[in-house]
Amino acid sequence: MKRRDFSRTLLSLPLAAAAFPALGLAEAPFDTDTVTNPYGGSITDVPGIQVGHHTLTERPTGCTVILCGEGATAGVDVRGSAPGTRETDLLNPINAVDKVNAIVLSGGSAYGLDVATGVMRWLEEHKLGYPIGPLGVVPIVPSAILMDLGVGDFHIRPNADSGYQACVAANSSQVPEGNVGAGAGATVGKMFGMKFAMKSGLGTAGVKVGDTGIVVGAIVAVNAVGDVYHPDTHRILAGARSEDGKGFRNAMQQILEGYRVVRSVGANTTIGAIATNAPFTKTQMTKIAQMAHDGYARAINPVHTMFDGDTIFALSTGVAKVEADESAIGAIGAVVMSRAIARAVMQATGIPSLGLPAWRDYAQHV
Repeated sequence: MKRRDFSRTLLSLPLAAAAFPALGLAEAPFDTDTVTNPYGGSITDVPGIQVGHHTLTERPTGCTVILCGEGATAGVDVRGSAPGTRETDLLNPINAVDKVNAIVLSGGSAYGLDVATGVMRWLEEHKLGYPIGPLGVVPIVPSAILMDLGVGDFHIRPNADSGYQACVAANSSQVPEGNVGAGAGATVGKMFGMKFAMKSGLGTAGVKVGDTGIVVGAIVAVNAVGDVYHPDTHRILAGARSEDGKGFRNAMQQILEGYRVVRSVGANTTIGAIATNAPFTKTQMTKIAQMAHDGYARAINPVHTMFDGDTIFALSTGVAKVEADESAIGAIGAVVMSRAIARAVMQATGIPSLGLPAWRDYAQHV
């Protein structure tokens, strides 16, 4: 199929109906028995992608590792203003290394960047990395962290051993979601303080694009200062709760009415990745990562604030034998990412001891 024809085919697909069936929340908004797999698909549907979690349940916090086997072409877009990252400069299209061996998403704020050390150790043991002649390899592991230190014991953080264990656990089956890995300590709706926040988590979604052979998947740990919306119905799923506990404050509406956030140490950041089996260059993957942030904007409001370090990686395993259009894949990536965000809050479980209800606990009351 020619590039122009493929692009035209993708852009004509009925994304909202066929590829991404609606949850039907308008008809049965709080039927928690039907949300085990509300959208379908996973980032591990992309050939060449494996995912592993390591969760420290005693806090809770954790990390998630996306393994790319022999390597994947990657890009990144850091959109929030409070990022914590490692090796993202390497993904600049003008820089030398073209492929990464893994991506790390972790809790623990800057302490969680240590996770990548354990991932590198596992990759080196398996001889996966950038070859440096007879000396061996240097694994390439870009990483991003979120701030969850205020949830539980501050001194419990993911470390190098956590990263190693996540690699050991990695596989290509359906990704566990909710209070696991990088989403274990994630919360949302924190604009009015943790007293009114809700538990969030980690989610994934994916789609096989028609008969093209292209697969696009997303994974995300949602730890936003803003509220999370259903991307199709535009209803708030989780966010800042009202004083009486019977509804949501609607953070964006409060801002429009003059509410100002007092500057303080943020405890936020949404981090995730898009993956596809379509072959692309670093420049094209950077564009896809940029477009995928539209998924954040559709499902989180407000987003990309001074208190968020919102980051999206984009990966291409390149095994599909088709010349794809980066604009079309970026557009699909944004839709898949918005669905993964919704899944992250809908699969989360509340932590009563910390006063953090989840969607499952709260939905029936609003």
